[in-house]
Amino acid sequence: MHMMNNYFRARASMVYMMTNNEVMNQIIAFRRDMNGMLTFMGSYPTYGRGTGTKEVSTATANDGVDPLASQGSLTLSRDGRFLLAVNAGSHSISSFIIPESGAPVLIDVKPSGGAQPNSVAVFGNLLYVSNVGNPTNNFASNITGFHIDANGRLTPIPGSTHSLSTPNAQPAQVLFTPDGSKILVSELTSNRLSIFHVNQNGTVTRPIVNNSNGMGPLGAYFLSSGILLVTEAVSNALSSYLLSRDGTLHVISGSVPNGYVTACWVATTRDERFAYTTNTLSGTISTYRIDPGGALTVVRHITSTPAGTPAGFPMDIGVSKDGRHFYTLNGNQGTVSAFTIQDDGVLVPLQVAAWTNILYFGSQGLAVL
Repeated sequence: MHMMNNYFRARASMVYMMTNNEVMNQIIAFRRDMNGMLTFMGSYPTYGRGTGTKEVSTATANDGVDPLASQGSLTLSRDGRFLLAVNAGSHSISSFIIPESGAPVLIDVKPSGGAQPNSVAVFGNLLYVSNVGNPTNNFASNITGFHIDANGRLTPIPGSTHSLSTPNAQPAQVLFTPDGSKILVSELTSNRLSIFHVNQNGTVTRPIVNNSNGMGPLGAYFLSSGILLVTEAVSNALSSYLLSRDGTLHVISGSVPNGYVTACWVATTRDERFAYTTNTLSGTISTYRIDPGGALTVVRHITSTPAGTPAGFPMDIGVSKDGRHFYTLNGNQGTVSAFTIQDDGVLVPLQVAAWTNILYFGSQGLAVL
């Protein structure tokens, strides 16, 4: 009976962001009310360092926005029990357990298996992190695997570290397929999408290397059907693909532009009828319609922050489990914009939530519980 109670306990509704602070990285927790409004709850150290405004690579503009050049730097496990954060400045990952209150409890900090981790993915008890590498090792990029136990402790998997399509391809996201059988890594600088088969023991095979349809593949998202969406930060577009069992990708809609610049992050409505991309340097969010076969059409755009207020550069995004609210981190402010999602996918601005009265650059990562 205790197990049942535990399983059905009421969970706090939360939004988490990460400061990526270079002295001590922190998780910022906001409580989310029934109407989707956010209230600052607290800041929780990761016991690792971020990069601040310093970029993980010379490949991206050094403007203090999007320093990790990634989607998935802050990730919740599918059951919402664990929150994982990358510490790109100290080459580690932090694991938190999320109790009923929603306030993250630090459980473990482990070396990431490489330099400058920037994205993390979890499937069941398996976790993979992508490492950008750094100038001293000629940007030796990789993915590295860990087992995560029931208490959130991380154990590196021997032999799980694998390089990408080339040793210096810059990873932008590591992501499991919906069934956990494969891992996708978007490679920002090589314009490739590498697919790894996951072995029984948690290691991976060498990558099946696919060319991205457009330039600068960054954020990726799998629909429950297995259709893959990928943003293109250089082509300023969104592409959709069918993933074959052998790990090859087939284009459905290739590089559908939205008319704005730097399309970097992507998430969908709960019913998967609409996708949202954040076009960071344009300060806009674009809505795409997804037809049942995965074809994409641009529907509309909205600014991340209301007209007449300081323009927010939207980055990481998340949709609430009930599908009613949409959140994005403004990388040039350290704020979170909240929206209500209407049935037709229209975003209605609710709030721009701040946890400090100082606008700052460098934060990255957003997760919605």
